[in-house]
Amino acid sequence: MTIQGAIKAALLPLAVCLAAPVSAFTACQITDTGGIDDNSFNQTAWRGVLEAQTAMGIDARFLESQAETDYEANITSLLGGECDIIFTIGFLLGDATQEAAAANPDQLFSIVDFAYDPPLDNVLGQVYATDEAAFMAGYLAAGMTETGIVGTFGGINIPPVTIFMDGFAYGIDYYNAQHGTDVTLLGWSPDTREGLFTNNFESLDDGRAFAQNLYDEGADIILPVAGPVGLGSAALANELGVEELMIIGVDADLYETDPERGHVYLTSIVKRMDATVFQVIERVMAGSFEGGVIVGTLANGGVDLASFHDFEGTVPEDLVAELTALRAGIIDGTVAVGPN
Repeated sequence: MTIQGAIKAALLPLAVCLAAPVSAFTACQITDTGGIDDNSFNQTAWRGVLEAQTAMGIDARFLESQAETDYEANITSLLGGECDIIFTIGFLLGDATQEAAAANPDQLFSIVDFAYDPPLDNVLGQVYATDEAAFMAGYLAAGMTETGIVGTFGGINIPPVTIFMDGFAYGIDYYNAQHGTDVTLLGWSPDTREGLFTNNFESLDDGRAFAQNLYDEGADIILPVAGPVGLGSAALANELGVEELMIIGVDADLYETDPERGHVYLTSIVKRMDATVFQVIERVMAGSFEGGVIVGTLANGGVDLASFHDFEGTVPEDLVAELTALRAGIIDGTVAVGPN
């Protein structure tokens, strides 16, 4: 389901409220194959569970998926009433989650990066308009490149990945239109839907190799949309030096989650999965859970562009001002996040 479809689904009437139990509360999470400490979406979602554990005294459990074949088995192992809410993390768990939810209507689920149309009574989807923040990142990259060439690659060609790449591409196009420049993007075409993909979310070696190829073609800023794979790109930038190559992170603020190489990140396109996971837990505990979808946007803080950190003094003041105006334009609708 596309992000546009998810937003449409969010406007549909939601299912009837399912009451939460009044006894001890347990939130359970099933990761995608990147693992719980992937410095990316699995870890960010788990942080929301841990924050709820601290704030509300809940119990927390997780199971890691080593391969896609683990999804169904992991979900099945958590059924039986011990989990008040089961979080499944990632688009690829969409089918397994739907099957389990249909077979277990009394079990509450929430899935990150997926939404069902029509909604399921016992599943709350969490999706994110990451193209909004990625649009800003593309504009920033176009304003910061010295070579006039920037690059991107993805993990797998699925909507939660390509939405980053779309926004990034359109942000570059918008910068070119505003400034009369001709910054080129390598690795993705929103028109043909073709680009570079490692076909996994685990291999740091692939992240390094893909970044090396883009660098060799002239890119001095690269956006890896591949979870932990991007850490391999950051390792290359660390060796080359930021004068040669800068990285834009995704999902979490990688300056903070990858501190050994934090200085290579110009910024990160942040998905606040921790905030939406926390919100879902609050709803279940309050007895106000409803099937449907939560959409994170720039306006509600569900997505954002992270601080420039070590590049604070490097990004020109004029460009910072343009980005501030761009954010306001995206939020109020005067700037379209799409083809220009």
